[in-house]
Amino acid sequence: MSGLFAGLLRARWTLANRAGVMIRQRATYIKSKPPKDKIGAAESMFVLTVMTVTILGPSGWILAHLDYYKSRG
Repeated sequence: MSGLFAGLLRARWTLANRAGVMIRQRATYIKSKPPKDKIGAAESMFVLTVMTVTILGPSGWILAHLDYYKSRG
């Protein structure tokens, strides 16, 4: 069992090292400019709040009404 684990770990490190080389080679061609519009802290907090509510809202609704869903089935 430990031989299998060691093989998987070795394969993971090999793939990670190859991916790192590819990323470093590709990063030399990336050029960027300064941002056109600066985004303030208020805009960032608004976007984070909207995304959090969008992702966690439906999950919270289902968990809050779980007893109701159990009794229906």
